[in-house]
Amino acid sequence: MQQRRWQRATSSVVGALTLTTAFAVAAPPALAAPPRPTPVSVFPSDSLTVADPGQVTGRRVALPTRDCGAPVSCGLVQQLNQLDGFDLDPRIAVRFTRPVDPAQAAAGITVEGPDGERTGVDRVVWDPSTKVLYAHPAEQLAPATTYRLRVADGPGHRPLEDTFTTMSAPDGLLDLREQIDSGAAFADLGITPGLQVDGVFPAAGLGVSLVQDTAVSGADTTTPVVVPQAATGGRVVFGSFEAPSWLRDDVTIEQTPTRDDGPEPVAAERLPFVAVLPAGEAPAGGWPTAVFGHGFTRSTADVFLAAVVNARSGIATVATNVVGHGYGPGSQWQVTPLGGPTTTLPAYGRGVDQDVNGTVESTEGSSATGAAAAQSSRDALRQTAADVMTLVRSLGGSDVDGNGSVDLRGAGVTYFGQSFGAIYGTMVTGADPTITRSVLNVGGGPVTEIARLGAFRPLTEQALAAAGLLNSDDPTRNHFQEQLPLRGEGPVTVTVPGAVEIQEFLARSTWLSRPGSPETFSPLIEPERAVFQVAFGDRTVPNPTSYTVIDAGDLWERTSLYRNDRTPQAGVNPHGFLLDLATFPVAGVQGQTQVAAFLGRGQVVDPDGAGGVWEVPVADPSVLLALNFEQPALRP
Repeated sequence: MQQRRWQRATSSVVGALTLTTAFAVAAPPALAAPPRPTPVSVFPSDSLTVADPGQVTGRRVALPTRDCGAPVSCGLVQQLNQLDGFDLDPRIAVRFTRPVDPAQAAAGITVEGPDGERTGVDRVVWDPSTKVLYAHPAEQLAPATTYRLRVADGPGHRPLEDTFTTMSAPDGLLDLREQIDSGAAFADLGITPGLQVDGVFPAAGLGVSLVQDTAVSGADTTTPVVVPQAATGGRVVFGSFEAPSWLRDDVTIEQTPTRDDGPEPVAAERLPFVAVLPAGEAPAGGWPTAVFGHGFTRSTADVFLAAVVNARSGIATVATNVVGHGYGPGSQWQVTPLGGPTTTLPAYGRGVDQDVNGTVESTEGSSATGAAAAQSSRDALRQTAADVMTLVRSLGGSDVDGNGSVDLRGAGVTYFGQSFGAIYGTMVTGADPTITRSVLNVGGGPVTEIARLGAFRPLTEQALAAAGLLNSDDPTRNHFQEQLPLRGEGPVTVTVPGAVEIQEFLARSTWLSRPGSPETFSPLIEPERAVFQVAFGDRTVPNPTSYTVIDAGDLWERTSLYRNDRTPQAGVNPHGFLLDLATFPVAGVQGQTQVAAFLGRGQVVDPDGAGGVWEVPVADPSVLLALNFEQPALRP
């Protein structure tokens, strides 16, 4: 899978170098040629590591820690120095003796793997003030692998070469899954996998409201929020399950040497679930069951919208909350059956008051804090992925109404996730073969790029402000100008003071977060197990980030593109099309129909048949290299 992409990249690089060589031979000798620029140093390099037999790679990063900048930046370096190698998409830096033509210099850079496979570079930046050329490999690299970085025309007309080793990025989550599979995580904490049912109600005419616990005191400070739902399904089940947690108070998971079995769990946590069951009697063995993963700022309440077509198709849908979501632990459901009294049930919110301002926000508790802030949501995503694995293993033959027959089938569990749910869902699908099939809707990665390019750009602004790196007075840019090209764009020459420092901080933050990022795990997904749904012009999870995840796993044949630009909703951000049935009544049902067909039968259907709104598979993956919407913050 990855080998095919490497061969494709190698051909283009070799062709470029051949043309350059042919031109040099044909050109007449110069009478007095100026001194040529020569590469004198490169990054990454294994010279910036130390031997560590406790690591899978046998190495550990050892970046200099002097003059590291603000506390957040210093904390970032200290955390990078715990890793067992460099990023899977490293920011390559080559210093030259003299100014270069960026495109020509980039054509002379190759990254070669242990079997001779090679790729060129992309996303090129030239800093004339330091004579350093920055770039990234054209293809994502494999984990725990030693590569040779080669730059043409080095000293003595010989290539400048060095080696570097990538980190074993998937290792941490794989360790957690193995602890779950072996039962060690449950035994350590006294957990017996299974569901605790708090209430079962008929779906028809059911009224559901969520009382959001936003006050640290636990007092009711908000009126109940009515949960939108379709009158679909037979019964709705509310309850909880216990799951092992590896998260510490600062929303990080202990970084242990990668050759060991991973950190021990630190606590048992009771998590919510809500299940929507189809109408009628469950078949023998229970209803086929799909786990739904909700988006950023959302909660289990979205399962009522996500289950619409599944319920009609005979599939039960169950959801839980992401780390830091669902507001505070005092959140409650108010459930009112048709013609019956209202019942109040615990909703098990997972939010915490991290900034100690007395309120709990919709995502508060989903990002690391303090010196570990640069990790962002890395470990919250890994913990959420582990929670989904635990939920899957807690379903086994569940009798939710106590009538002695199985309602939820534990075998062959499937998954579908929207937005954030597709991000950690890609991680789950790659790391856990127990998941039979997955549909991953409008996901992307890495998270740092999702934030920088789209609607969550203010989060990047906050991170850069904490690091003291904001370099613009322009609020339309969110007070920073990074001058970074997208994949496939031409080289950028830096002209804005502070842009290089921002680029470095973002690259290092991405490196640190890679173990909890979906593109790390998409290469582990067998194509027949997944379908990816992408919305053209998505302003929340921009198309280039979806490209990154899908291309890393070479999963283009499993990618469906919803062309919102060809519909009456063309001017609307299409990110929420799957669940926002009020705005996207046709596309939402079409998308969910594809979900149900794949989860239930393993069949990939074209939701609009011969129509032109859905491309199944995507006709031209390169259309996702561009944002496909106007982003004023990125203007030159």
